[in-house]
Amino acid sequence: MKSNEKKLSPKQHEELLSALKARFEKNRSRHKGLEWSKVQAKLEADNERLWSLNEMERTGGEPDVVGQDKKTGEYLFYDCSAESPKGRRSLCYDREALESRKEHKPENNAIDMAAAMGIELLTEEQYRELQQLGNFDTKTSSWIITPSDIRKLGGALFCDRRYNTVFVYHNGAESYYAARGFRGSLRV
Repeated sequence: MKSNEKKLSPKQHEELLSALKARFEKNRSRHKGLEWSKVQAKLEADNERLWSLNEMERTGGEPDVVGQDKKTGEYLFYDCSAESPKGRRSLCYDREALESRKEHKPENNAIDMAAAMGIELLTEEQYRELQQLGNFDTKTSSWIITPSDIRKLGGALFCDRRYNTVFVYHNGAESYYAARGFRGSLRV
């Protein structure tokens, strides 16, 4: 299989569906009223989205269903790992920020990595919705989509949970830390 093909092997397909089903069953409070069989049917019909979910899983995101869009019927998956996904940390915010660094550049940036995975960073609203489902990022932090007026001035936003409160902060977009990554969302 070519590395640029967004397709899973039969074994990867089976392992991913098994992991997603187990997580779905274990965390019913995240998706009350939804049935796994209907979620699985949507997943089976969309190989590219399944590949993206596998990328979320592979990088430590522990994706799970957090709701369903009433208008489109799409299921919403967010990264539900307790801390910011391990395979997506030490990244600056975007390509412009990465290119602006003169030395000690990180390997990648959050926006490009998310795009390559076929997912999007969470918005502040989505991040707050996620935090209603549990306590996430109590030791780490996660970049979120930054409004263009803030980004034009060189900044970027990130969130975490401390003191049982969700905080939104700012940093230079070129900054990166071992404890900061990003969480993604995907519609299926």
